[in-house]
Amino acid sequence: MKILTIIYEFPPVGGGGGRAAYDICKGLAARGHDVTVLTAHWGNLPRAEMLDDVNVIRVPSFRKDAFAAPFHVMLAYVIFGFLRGLPLIWRARPDLMHAHFAVPSGALAWLLSACSGVPYILTAHLGDVPGGVPEKTGKWFRWLLPFTHPIWKRARKVIAVSEHTRALALRHYAVPIEVIHNGAEMKALSERHLSPHAPPRLVFAGRFAPQKNPLMIVDVLAKLQDLNWTCAMLGDGVFYEQVKNEIAARGMAERFSLPGWVTPQQVLAEFSRSDILFMPSLSEGLPVVGVQALANGLALVVSHIGGFLDLVDENQNGYMLDAQDSAAFADALRRLLTSPDLLQKFRAASWKKAESFNVEKIVAAYQSIFRSVIHEP
Repeated sequence: MKILTIIYEFPPVGGGGGRAAYDICKGLAARGHDVTVLTAHWGNLPRAEMLDDVNVIRVPSFRKDAFAAPFHVMLAYVIFGFLRGLPLIWRARPDLMHAHFAVPSGALAWLLSACSGVPYILTAHLGDVPGGVPEKTGKWFRWLLPFTHPIWKRARKVIAVSEHTRALALRHYAVPIEVIHNGAEMKALSERHLSPHAPPRLVFAGRFAPQKNPLMIVDVLAKLQDLNWTCAMLGDGVFYEQVKNEIAARGMAERFSLPGWVTPQQVLAEFSRSDILFMPSLSEGLPVVGVQALANGLALVVSHIGGFLDLVDENQNGYMLDAQDSAAFADALRRLLTSPDLLQKFRAASWKKAESFNVEKIVAAYQSIFRSVIHEP
């Protein structure tokens, strides 16, 4: 198959949705399919390159930050993506397109499909669904919502990355939606790998934005200064300096590592030497970092929201708590930090659960759907 993936942020740009798209593209290319990605340019990245046998084409978008894409950046991506994408379709003749995020990638896929007749599949990740991330996109959807219905209706298949994302989308769009989770590469871990570090290591990975609630991490860990632990907070964003200053004000600078924006490979390297994923997010679709945490055998201490419901078996491999309840988070972490046996048990349970999110299964599911669409009358 010839597949054109439409996504406005692709590694090293963007967050978990881009990483999920990368894993799918890489897996399809490994199976012998011809995969091209049409994405947005940023910084000094090449305008075109091959990544793991995937042809990546980047169009102008005026994007300034790796971690954020304002509305005008998304609009620029749609315009320049159309100008580059339509000749690309005429020349390469893909069998179908795969759009990640209904807005803005879905809008571009809709335009290209309407002009070329090439069908597209849509994968929704939550932030592109009305009400999914209200603190970020609530104002946009107040006037944008009516214009999004054709995007969902024209898609030959619609996928959601979690049951929560699917349920939320069905409130607004009368189309069939099935769930295919984000995946991660499984690692062969031994009991030695799952033994807690001394001191235990916590990790957070994501945008330093209101949605991810990073200041809660500082507030919670300040209550646990009597225990021995370290914490790495990976990412960047509008709250980065505030988080850094708050850590210093609480006298915890030596316990934290804040490297800023890092590559997906650096995230995985940090996970491989960590014990607990701590994510008190306010909203999540199916966080790729959560799936990667399972594959690395990390215990999960996260918010009781969205896609985390698919990742955590309560009291088995982690805890899900009210995103605003710092005392409950502190109590849960204290149990794990003071009991190496419990922490190792949770880590082993996470690694076992990761098998259902094996990226090979995810790629196979998408491949099956793509073939069904191509062979539909």
